[in-house]
Amino acid sequence: MAVVMKQLDRSEEAIEAIKSFRSFCSKQAQESLDNVLIDLFKKCGKVDDQIMLLKQKLRQIHEGKLFNGKPIKTARSHGKKIQVTLTQETSRVLGNLGWAYMQKGNFMAAEVVYKKAQMIYADSNKACNLAQCLIKQARYDEARYILEDIWRGKYIGANDTKTKNRVEELLLELDSKQPPPFLQNIPGLDLDDDFANGLEQLIHEPVRPKSRRLPIFEEISTFRDQLAC
Repeated sequence: MAVVMKQLDRSEEAIEAIKSFRSFCSKQAQESLDNVLIDLFKKCGKVDDQIMLLKQKLRQIHEGKLFNGKPIKTARSHGKKIQVTLTQETSRVLGNLGWAYMQKGNFMAAEVVYKKAQMIYADSNKACNLAQCLIKQARYDEARYILEDIWRGKYIGANDTKTKNRVEELLLELDSKQPPPFLQNIPGLDLDDDFANGLEQLIHEPVRPKSRRLPIFEEISTFRDQLAC
């Protein structure tokens, strides 16, 4: 019933339905209900509730209560039956927790959680999210290193089209925040933004038959002529 309500965009009602009637469900059904609740909390923007439930699932994993104490379970993904290991599930829950922390703007906590998830079961989606956390903390070189590893296919799912597109988007974001490589780490170099942007445009601007100088260099020429006078 809750799943149907979710599909009908009645997520708030679905949450209340689960809370009201889950006590009538079997012990084996509780795990599935938690998973549905997590998705509903995410859809409704109830991030604090989502974080609380994800932490509860991690405690259950630690206490050996998840999967009814078994190391593997059968689940459904896109209508197909798949085998999920406890290791994969732990990494998935940690990944969801990291995403929830990102929605709260707590990128340091998200970074810690994502790194733990990657140690358990690494994949390209969590690697992208980790890179995004690092970008938000202005740790651009670390983020670029991860993104380049994804691009080289070092993570599961790296060849997926959506992953490739996201890596490109994050690299573009990185390029917009970092100065050009040839201007980095030069001792004593302190260029203002206009001058640095002028150099960047000069380098990437196509060569034209007619001479065309950027405004910043016109200003430099004017200043030089004034000095000459």
